[in-house]
Amino acid sequence: MERIIFLIDMQTFYASCEKADHPEFRDKPLIVAGDPKRRSGIVLAACPLAREFGVTTAEPLGQALKKCPHAVIRRPRMQHYIDVSVRVTRLLKQFTDLVEPYSIDEQFVDMTGSLHFYKSPLAMAEQIQRSIAKETGVRARIGIGPNKVLAKMACDHFGKHNKAGIFELNRSNIEHCLWPLPIGELFGVGHRMEQHLLGMGIRRISHLANFPIGLLRKKWGVNGELLWMTARGIDTSPVSPGTFGEQKEIGHHMTLPYDYANIKDIRVILLELSEEVAYRARARKYRGRVVSVAVSGVFERHSGFHRQIRLPFATHFGMDIYRAADRLFTESWDRQPVRGAAVTLSDLQPAGSYQLDLFACLEKKERLSAAVDAIYRKYGKTAIFRGPSLMPASQLRARADKIGGHYK
Repeated sequence: MERIIFLIDMQTFYASCEKADHPEFRDKPLIVAGDPKRRSGIVLAACPLAREFGVTTAEPLGQALKKCPHAVIRRPRMQHYIDVSVRVTRLLKQFTDLVEPYSIDEQFVDMTGSLHFYKSPLAMAEQIQRSIAKETGVRARIGIGPNKVLAKMACDHFGKHNKAGIFELNRSNIEHCLWPLPIGELFGVGHRMEQHLLGMGIRRISHLANFPIGLLRKKWGVNGELLWMTARGIDTSPVSPGTFGEQKEIGHHMTLPYDYANIKDIRVILLELSEEVAYRARARKYRGRVVSVAVSGVFERHSGFHRQIRLPFATHFGMDIYRAADRLFTESWDRQPVRGAAVTLSDLQPAGSYQLDLFACLEKKERLSAAVDAIYRKYGKTAIFRGPSLMPASQLRARADKIGGHYK
């Protein structure tokens, strides 16, 4: 028996939450965007009415207002959106215990065990739609498939674009519906991979699905085989409710308000990222042995790099992480302007046990970190910080009261 997997996506989630809370905006184009005076003044969500004027996600707010000058602008309320997402998760658990959050506005659910309660998967999907709308005021679009990858593509490419907001993609219609799409529409194919595939003459998903798997495996190894399987709708990964239960890495990303081209300025950002990662690791009682740095350049060029280094010891101290991050950045930076940066700590282990080092002053570091953490918890992140955060390049104070770089 094939499984019945749903991918449930909240339509223009942030904008829909705002309209649900403010019925007076129901018939008006609405945009959720950050501070227009900073680079964070980009469109995070645009309701369907705003999209009819050509407004798109991630474009500058000023550009969006030229297209739709009468739009209602709402500043994001990230904590509220998180709360609504949690409510949706709880609601879905009334239908099945197999619920896997995929993002703040997307969730996978395995409905196989609940099918006997309904006439069809479509009837189940319609009931879930009604329940979510009643509970939150937000419309859900639902992709249905025998596995997660087909459910995801059913929602993204078809469910989001039909009146019902529901579409089923399975082995009986994959060749007719999915295969004619451009290769860039395949789940897991980013801009760079798309260029590689186009260079090989693979222009549509059907071309990849019928491409010799041996050649793909020879060129990209397991990733090549995975792309071939995705094109053919093959996916054996289960819906796993505990996916986010076990911490695998702790990271922090920052999109900068302008292009950073001076290494001293970039080091300020790396230091602040490292201290934040260290604080989160200590709060969750982890240490890590692998430090990673990811840097992105100008969006249009898709430039940047990702590097990592394994430390000889596990740590959750900010300066240990920063020194590794700075080394990675210095060795890899091509002197091109930096638009975004991220620092990640992985290969985690419980903080309670660690290797002693006669020269690392671990006890002193522990006492200092405990004191700093206590100040953070009581007075906030701006009560005490390192000297470089006084420099104009610092983003510490600008982001102190935000979630994910956006207002709470």
